[in-house]
Amino acid sequence: MQVATEPEVKDGQMSPELKILPAASVKQLVQLFKLLADETRVRILHLLQQTDELNVLELCKLLDQRQPSVSHHLALLRVAGLIDRRRDGKHNCYRVVPKEFEELVARVFHVSETSPLRVCFENYELRYGLIESAE
Repeated sequence: MQVATEPEVKDGQMSPELKILPAASVKQLVQLFKLLADETRVRILHLLQQTDELNVLELCKLLDQRQPSVSHHLALLRVAGLIDRRRDGKHNCYRVVPKEFEELVARVFHVSETSPLRVCFENYELRYGLIESAE
């Protein structure tokens, strides 16, 4: 296991290890966090992550919410590129876009081969990057 050295700030000057996040990245992350700061949208993502896809009526029943409200949240998630829609007769079926979802996690949590990541919440574990097995 690698131990990182603590970056330092001396006399108002940053050490080379500290990086300032560009303004455009800050704006993107703020928009993303605003999108995910809604309980219904987080629940929708969680439900869609567990299934291949769900239609709006199924989501309404699972969330115990009305169709206009659920459709509004789905539209916001779709515009952000986190979910995709497939038309099936009268119904729209939604699914998580895995690549976009993984990029979301990678943007929020720095992920590389030298800094693997495990995101654990309740009984769920998302693994990104190189993860050494615990023996």
